[in-house]
Amino acid sequence: MKNIIVIAMFIMASLSVKASDFKTDTILVQGNCEMCEMRITSAAKIKGVQSVSWDMNTQKLVVTYDAEKVSLEKIEQRIAAAGHDTEHVKASENAYQSLHKCCKYRNGQ
Repeated sequence: MKNIIVIAMFIMASLSVKASDFKTDTILVQGNCEMCEMRITSAAKIKGVQSVSWDMNTQKLVVTYDAEKVSLEKIEQRIAAAGHDTEHVKASENAYQSLHKCCKYRNGQ
């Protein structure tokens, strides 16, 4: 009987521990084509990111991530470093100019 009580207490303690703090956010990310989609989603898949999906038509990236391991700002910085502007972080001119011609989304460039 004592063993059952100990096991039950252990299970209840395990369930009460918060495993992760997953968040899902949607941000705007500029791009044009399927190559952009692959680049954007690859850049966003860093440690702590559970899932990523970018819609070319809406320009929206839906990302689910562990907020204890990575911030949304860090994810946006990685996407910008790959050459794509987000709603909060603009890609550097060098990163943008390194994109393939069909991937250039800024007007006049």
